[in-house]
Amino acid sequence: MVLDYVVITILWGSIIAFAVLGGADFGGGVWALLAVGPRARRQQELIEHAIGPVWEANNVWLIYLVVGLLTAFPPVAYTLAIALFIPFVLALIGVVMRGASFAFETHIANSVKLRQAWGKGFSAASTITPFLLGAAAAAVASGQIHYNNGAVQADRFLPWLSPFALVIGALALTLCATIAAVYLTVEAQGNHDQEMMAAFRRRALYAGAVTALFGFVGLLLAPSEAPVIWFGLTHHALPLLLLTMLVGVVTAGCLYKRRYQAARIMVVAMTVGLLGAWGLAQVPYIVPPDLTVTNAASPQVTLAEFLGVAIVGMAILLPSLAFLFRVFKGKRPEPALHGRALDEA
Repeated sequence: MVLDYVVITILWGSIIAFAVLGGADFGGGVWALLAVGPRARRQQELIEHAIGPVWEANNVWLIYLVVGLLTAFPPVAYTLAIALFIPFVLALIGVVMRGASFAFETHIANSVKLRQAWGKGFSAASTITPFLLGAAAAAVASGQIHYNNGAVQADRFLPWLSPFALVIGALALTLCATIAAVYLTVEAQGNHDQEMMAAFRRRALYAGAVTALFGFVGLLLAPSEAPVIWFGLTHHALPLLLLTMLVGVVTAGCLYKRRYQAARIMVVAMTVGLLGAWGLAQVPYIVPPDLTVTNAASPQVTLAEFLGVAIVGMAILLPSLAFLFRVFKGKRPEPALHGRALDEA
């Protein structure tokens, strides 16, 4: 049993890592979509400059999760692939289209109209994908997906289009927007761009408030639509949930006081706490009410081998990602973006 929980914790950690890193990329697409007015191009350039070097690397966590579920908890992978086939396929299309659109927009498009078209594709895919992933997570938590002796029973649409799923999908979207806005505020600070700092600071505060609102509505719907999650959140996960709420308030305070580096740390902590509380609330279930951590796990020898490979892989992956971020996100000379921004100002 211990090994079962160690492996599922690692896999849940990959979800958190994808939210903290990949979520910022999705949120950047949201802000690119909402960029309007005479400074819209400056905002879009800041977004492109921020996510350009690292966006593709962040997808490694999603790939790791899929492979991990197939290896360590195959009934879960099988159940989710069947029950949530439609939202997962749409989300996959969104992930592919987001990457392709971003690449064509920033490196290949040689006309303003073509750049705008690819930019709209990047923004649309960035908006739809986190919403679908959030709705799928809510569908899992709702208890409407059943697994019995290898047979999966679930409505094709109802679990991920219920009011609870739609609210959690919106929560996932606004959370990505909040993370991105905070990161972009720090990025603008590194560029000494006071105007963009102020713009994305406001966006971070607004998006954070909307995220809190959707979270509150989700809690109101949970007792009737996701009773397992509700029970867990009000019992063994309650301390972590309350701490996460406090961290959210501290994040807003850091933004208000213009402590942007601290705000970035706090928004990461808030995301980790939120998803950590969600995962803890579901224990012992992975897909309630039928698949638990223990009854869905692969044989112990398989889990042990997976854990060994995971340790070796992380020993290579984590330093590599750290080096990537150090190279592209560490202290650097003032970019051409700032010069263009001053010229336009």
